[in-house]
Amino acid sequence: MITNLEERLVNIEIKLTRQEDMTDALNTTIYQQQKKINELETLLRGLAQRLKETMSQAAESGPANERPPHY
Repeated sequence: MITNLEERLVNIEIKLTRQEDMTDALNTTIYQQQKKINELETLLRGLAQRLKETMSQAAESGPANERPPHY
């Protein structure tokens, strides 16, 4: 009877260790994904600002399809 109890305890400890390893791996993955999301958000904000500035400059310079005065 003790052998069966010891075997069950060992199996529980093995499962717990695997769960801890899996949790660590998932935490690492989540950290890396969040880091990448932050980088992409920063890049997107920069691109949006650049697009806004470009559109503002284009609006100030006049219509792009307007015929030049020599036509």
